[in-house]
Amino acid sequence: MRVDCLVIGAGAAGMYCAGLAAAQGGRVMVVDHAKAPGEKIRISGGGRCNFTNMFAGPENFLSGNPHFCKSALARHGPWEFVALMDRHGIGWHEKTLGQLFCDGRSAAVIEMLLDEMGDAELRLDTRVTGIERSAAGFRVTLSPGDTVETRALVVATGGKSIPKMGATGFGYDIARQFGLAVTETRAGLVPFVFGPEVMDDLRPLAGVAAPSRVTAGGAGFDEALLLTHRGLSGPACIQASSYWREGTAITVDLDPSARVAARLREVRATAGRRAPVTVLSEVLPERLARFWAARLGLSGNVADLTDAAVDAIEDALRAWRLTPVGTEGYRTAEVTLGGVDTDGLDARTMEAKAVPGLYFIGEVVDVTGWLGGYNFQWAWSSGWAAGTAIAAGGGQGARPAR
Repeated sequence: MRVDCLVIGAGAAGMYCAGLAAAQGGRVMVVDHAKAPGEKIRISGGGRCNFTNMFAGPENFLSGNPHFCKSALARHGPWEFVALMDRHGIGWHEKTLGQLFCDGRSAAVIEMLLDEMGDAELRLDTRVTGIERSAAGFRVTLSPGDTVETRALVVATGGKSIPKMGATGFGYDIARQFGLAVTETRAGLVPFVFGPEVMDDLRPLAGVAAPSRVTAGGAGFDEALLLTHRGLSGPACIQASSYWREGTAITVDLDPSARVAARLREVRATAGRRAPVTVLSEVLPERLARFWAARLGLSGNVADLTDAAVDAIEDALRAWRLTPVGTEGYRTAEVTLGGVDTDGLDARTMEAKAVPGLYFIGEVVDVTGWLGGYNFQWAWSSGWAAGTAIAAGGGQGARPAR
């Protein structure tokens, strides 16, 4: 069997790329070992798919080369994908911080991508058992023994995150087979876990959420923090996890709006007989306020607090240092940090510089976005870069950019 393009991976990047590669009449095949396409799309955003972020830019991505993602993002950004959603009549809305969600179920996005794939052949429950170079480009062996010759081979296999959904490091193996470097990989956008000495204190707070600023590796994020039976989660912690390194501390600011000290001084002047914990409860969730009142040994009345004592309370709440023993790992991680080294790829087309016809797109590449739709946008942008390049080079002429 001969095709113009074979895409390994029926996720967001793979399906999007396939539709673009097939748009000029090229014969395209997509294979995936899963039983259904787009599983990460299906579960994302609580089933409503946070499909992009209107503010997506290079500053929202981590990579060994922070400039690599600029070309694809600039040429095919959030509003190009939104326009596609509009053409398919899929309603959407901004939830917060530029995050765009479907009005309905995320299945609509999967159906749209399948529709955009047109005549491309989709083979599910199919494994790739061998890849080698051939005169035509690549010879790929599929289970249960079919062989496909292809001019262009696109690796859109994702990373290692959420292995129960079938995630593996297969894409990295392909890269290494053809001489491409793979940077260190680790779980990203994932909750923190702590040792027993910390958890003995935190466990009674499980279920408490609070606005916060969480900082790790020099990067800070202002969003909600959630205390759990395992450690710290919530958007602020999950964002910071991508910047955290083992053995280092994180800093939690529980009073990012700087309200506690001002409120304590106000109450001291007007209702000094109130208890400090009562005032803390006006700013923090009650259980968290009681935790800190006990931790700081606060008793008596607010009137008893000196300026130095008020400052000490503020400093403690705004610079809570904790050292995780790790994260929950790939089991719950939303993405994989690291991947195929961008030094070996052309930023305009996602093609391997030393292996013509071989492309890597999406999460398998060493480009990782923040929480909030950024990783889907990288799937769309990198898939567009590869798909349009393949269509231009092997179909019936170049496909005009959307």
